[in-house]
Amino acid sequence: MSDVRTLLASRDILLGDGPYLERLDSVHAPWEERLRAWLARLPRFDGQRARTFLQHAQTLEAAAHGCDDRQLHARLGEVARHMHRAGFTDNLLAQAFALIREASRRTLGMRHHDVQLLAGRTLLQGRLAEMSTGEGKTLAATLAACSAAVTGAAVHVVTVNDYLAERDAETNRPLFDFLGLRIGVVLQDMEVAKRREAYACDITYVSNKELTFDYLKDCIALGEASRTQQRLRELAGGRRGEAPILRGLHIAIIDEADSVLIDEASTPLIISETLPDDLDPAIYDQSIALARSLQSGSEYVLGTHRDIWLTPLGKQRVREVSAGYGGLWQSPLWRDEFVQKALSAVYCFQRDQHYILAEGKVQIVDESTGRVMPDRTWERGLHQMIECKEQAEITGQRRTLAQITYQRFFGRYLLLCGMTGTAQEVATEVKRSYDLSVTRIPTHKPSRRERLTDSLCINSEQRWQEVARRAVQMASTGRAVLIGTRSVEASEYLSGLLERDGITHTMLNARQDQTEAEAIAQAGQPGSITVATNMAGRGTDIKLAPAVEQAGGLHVILTEFHESARVDRQLFGRCARQGDPGSTEAIVSIDDELFRRFMSSAERWLMCRWVTRTRQSRLWLRHWVTHVQNRAERHYRHQRTETQRRDAEWMKALGFVGKTRR
Repeated sequence: MSDVRTLLASRDILLGDGPYLERLDSVHAPWEERLRAWLARLPRFDGQRARTFLQHAQTLEAAAHGCDDRQLHARLGEVARHMHRAGFTDNLLAQAFALIREASRRTLGMRHHDVQLLAGRTLLQGRLAEMSTGEGKTLAATLAACSAAVTGAAVHVVTVNDYLAERDAETNRPLFDFLGLRIGVVLQDMEVAKRREAYACDITYVSNKELTFDYLKDCIALGEASRTQQRLRELAGGRRGEAPILRGLHIAIIDEADSVLIDEASTPLIISETLPDDLDPAIYDQSIALARSLQSGSEYVLGTHRDIWLTPLGKQRVREVSAGYGGLWQSPLWRDEFVQKALSAVYCFQRDQHYILAEGKVQIVDESTGRVMPDRTWERGLHQMIECKEQAEITGQRRTLAQITYQRFFGRYLLLCGMTGTAQEVATEVKRSYDLSVTRIPTHKPSRRERLTDSLCINSEQRWQEVARRAVQMASTGRAVLIGTRSVEASEYLSGLLERDGITHTMLNARQDQTEAEAIAQAGQPGSITVATNMAGRGTDIKLAPAVEQAGGLHVILTEFHESARVDRQLFGRCARQGDPGSTEAIVSIDDELFRRFMSSAERWLMCRWVTRTRQSRLWLRHWVTHVQNRAERHYRHQRTETQRRDAEWMKALGFVGKTRR
């Protein structure tokens, strides 16, 4: 631990006195947060230093190439000792990267490109590296992970799911083994002893959810006892408590950082226990039936942002209908709460869009990635209402034992860094919430991606017909086609349409999560058509067959704009990677969710009239969509800010997790 303190001492970090090394919670005045966010927008003039760094690494490459395996180990160990004293300076990183690059060439058969060296340097500067899709973020991360791990720091490589954690660890294992670094992988349902063993390794691959929950488990088990208190207890003859699961929050390298730090940061992570449900199951049935009997507009109002409320007339109707129910229905507070939750369950949350039914259970679907989140539940009775609506088994209510936001958890790392293909849109928020600045990494080869003219259809039926027509048209030329859908329901509808017309295709959504790698592997074959939810945009490569590359590469069709332009860019980024050819287009409908939720009916009418007049006027569609997406982003940014505010209030009231800086 003292080595890690010395290594990162220059970062002016206030450390907590908990069971292991972590940063204290930072508290900034509002004016300071605004200033830091404004400074994040300023350009960073680092070009000359970056070029000098690359030149230095290149001059050292020949010497590294001439070393035998034993000499390579010895030299890296010597560089690690210097980093203990001086930190991650450009001079030392150039030496370490040259050695790791040579080790990768010998073990993985892959030599790091210069742009990957720049990304590795950016990571160990405590910044967010924006690398275009297909530029090799997984390999670039090994430079930073190995350089930090040889110093003795606990390195956590954070991925968005277990599959990617296990895949990336196994892919890079030969390199880590060659350098004498122990590697661990933490997966869902792993026993505590196995988790502790994985975190004890030099480098640990783990999903953001598993990592955060393991930290909360440590907080529950160890409470507020400091290292000093634990040591005094042992010296006094007291029994040593069980060791924590983690060994410290030293360095975190987050892959797909915008997904983890922004898209999944709207709600806190909660460890809870299931309690017997004290409510009579009949209450759920009565609530759902009552909600379905109410009239929209006069008795309840559905807002544009998935909010719903009873009107005075609706409250009167609920009071009259429930007069004979007895029990909690006699309380106006409980009565309105039951019906409000039931209305949300019926009208705001839809099966195969917000959740799926799997093995008779309601499982939430992440709207940003299309992946299932099996351990997540909605709170305050909403989950039970949805279970009743779907006639699934009613689970018990949950009581919170510990909670933390991603903003607070990742802010506790001594060195936080990450990689993503889409960061510029959220650079200000990332700086304000995590004190992370963004550095744009150039591409290894010039992009050959072609953006075709977008199409706006009058309704969904017309859109799906046009999508099917374009997919068949492109596939008939020998190209591969990837169709991105917003929801499970949309992917299955389009798949049924293609199947009805006898069009061979592959479908990939939350129901096929386990076969994702196989489906993506076949998506680059000539004439192939793959229908996928947004999960296709994260972490998996589509390898193009030579014939597909010659025919023009992969063609991506976006069927519905997301509230976040970053998600759209991730989908478009599936094609034209590493200098390959490729093209993209959007075929959307005026009744899509983005337009319905964040545009007035007058705006939608005007948009339809203006954009569909001539082909030339369709150029306005992109500008209009950008405007609407900015409006949506402001809405969700406000939600994340509210999450942080509520978390701060919860901390102030309970003083539960960790200590705050005073």
